[in-house]
Amino acid sequence: MNRTVLGVTLIAAVSAFTIVGAAAQDLLLGYLPSAGGPFATFSKTNEIAAQMAIDEVNATGGVNGKKLRIISFDTAGKPDQAVVGLRKLAEDDKVLAIIGPFSSSECRVVFPAGERAGIPTMSMASSAPKLAEPFTYAFRNTSDEGYMFERVLRAIKAKNYPAQTAAIAYATDDVISKTMGEAVLPNLMKKAGIEIKLSVTYLTQSFDFAAQASQLVAQPTDLLGIGSGPESATRLVQELRRQGGKARVVAGSTIADPELPRLMGPAGNGTIIPTTFYANANERTRKFEDEFLKRTKAAGIDRSASSQFDASTYDIVLIYAQAMKTANVTGNPANVAAERTGIRERRIGGTTSGSACSGGEGVGCASSISGPGARSSGDAGATGSGASSTITAGENAAPSGSAAGISR
Repeated sequence: MNRTVLGVTLIAAVSAFTIVGAAAQDLLLGYLPSAGGPFATFSKTNEIAAQMAIDEVNATGGVNGKKLRIISFDTAGKPDQAVVGLRKLAEDDKVLAIIGPFSSSECRVVFPAGERAGIPTMSMASSAPKLAEPFTYAFRNTSDEGYMFERVLRAIKAKNYPAQTAAIAYATDDVISKTMGEAVLPNLMKKAGIEIKLSVTYLTQSFDFAAQASQLVAQPTDLLGIGSGPESATRLVQELRRQGGKARVVAGSTIADPELPRLMGPAGNGTIIPTTFYANANERTRKFEDEFLKRTKAAGIDRSASSQFDASTYDIVLIYAQAMKTANVTGNPANVAAERTGIRERRIGGTTSGSACSGGEGVGCASSISGPGARSSGDAGATGSGASSTITAGENAAPSGSAAGISR
């Protein structure tokens, strides 16, 4: 009996050693999703897109003969937790590079922490101006909100929509929302000759928007610029319509959820927003969309389309994979610092979306399907120039146009 027990124990030990040994051969990428906070709806599907890219790379032989694997740490949308996550992934898990975090609030503290740790970090969504610019290990596979909102204003002008006056409503407890409300929206509207009549503020988790809607209705405007995530924007717009407000809603990519028509319902009719991914751009983007929707359905997530942030997350994995390949990364823990620097320093080119990528400190796009143009419903823009998307309840826009890039 003792001999049998010993034999089982030895087998178990050998099996465990084999599993650990196999895992040690993987090339590790860290991932910082945010299951909470103002952009949780976006973030929850990003991991599906990241795993799609991982599976594609591994199915074609991996990187330098080794498989990629993701280790995640949920930030809950909290900047302090994002820093804890980065340190854990960099110091304990010895990952080679990090996907995320999502929001500008998180990136504001993660980017300097990543610089100190000497590990590449790349956000799929952060768009507050110049957050990554001071750092050599920080990148963003996204576009500046100012660049995108300019395309919205161009679309409005091209269609001769009323735009003499505007109000601005924004959340004050999130970096990008506040940046939109206090800088991007008012500055660009004023530059376009639009009079800003008033601003109202709220908190991301607010549910009662009666007071804000009342102020907006009391001073009617042609446009209402919103700076916040999609959930709070939806609640505000629905209350505004309930009280009789007629202003056309305009915003940046912070509310660019493909589900916005369904979320807002008729209250969202006429809303104009920018976004950087169009699923029907080419065969590759259509393939991405089809596979993404299969996987979200299998995961029990109700989605009718992928978002620009899903596409961007997918691209980040491919960008890292190409950088690892050209840097001859081995995943040897003894060389992790040097290999992280090697990933940072590799420049990658050759996109498949008819666009071009650039990235400050030596990182560009590889086989990119996303880009910082914007969606168009036929209102404005041409391929490569960016455009906008007008939503109608119960319908998805039929957009066209894209560009691509990694920004600081």
